[in-house]
Amino acid sequence: MSEPPLVAALVYDGLCTFEFAIAAEVFGLPRPELGAPLYRFASVAVDDGPMTAAGGLTVQASGGLELLAEAHTIVVPGWRGRHDPVPPALLHALAAAHRRGARLLSICSGAFVLARAGLLRGRRATTHWRYLDDLRELNDGIEVENQALYVDGDGVLTSAGSAAGLDLCLHVVRADHGAAIANAVARRLVLPAHRQ
Repeated sequence: MSEPPLVAALVYDGLCTFEFAIAAEVFGLPRPELGAPLYRFASVAVDDGPMTAAGGLTVQASGGLELLAEAHTIVVPGWRGRHDPVPPALLHALAAAHRRGARLLSICSGAFVLARAGLLRGRRATTHWRYLDDLRELNDGIEVENQALYVDGDGVLTSAGSAAGLDLCLHVVRADHGAAIANAVARRLVLPAHRQ
């Protein structure tokens, strides 16, 4: 039996704790009630040294950017600030992962990381309603969606605010494993299986 696909979620100094926890909850928890594991999960350090997350948590990652080279899916939690720079090594690693066929998804302001990597150019995308104009101002041919909870842009997926990240992650589970499995994951989260 082959290993389940690897989902890698970024962690960084100033991490948006809730957005990271969404990825860990959906992709990282064991689900014995569903039989075989759906995914393997790893946290990927963007920054060196101890990293602090919102709420004063100290974060230690599973590994560094090298993990992105083997990830099937990469999750970019809300970025520390939509105007904050993104390390070039991360931008290169994300672009390389996309070229080899990895699926990339962002939660909330994580869309700005994907945009700076050039991965939203000419695509539909969304982000938190407070940041929609900032995403438009990047002038990179991004078709910004005002009303969407999430946008599936053929391998590059974006979600609106934090809670919409749950909808996006359930959408990914549904695409990978079907409605029955996604419904079971949603039920355990005590969430609707699908919101319009």
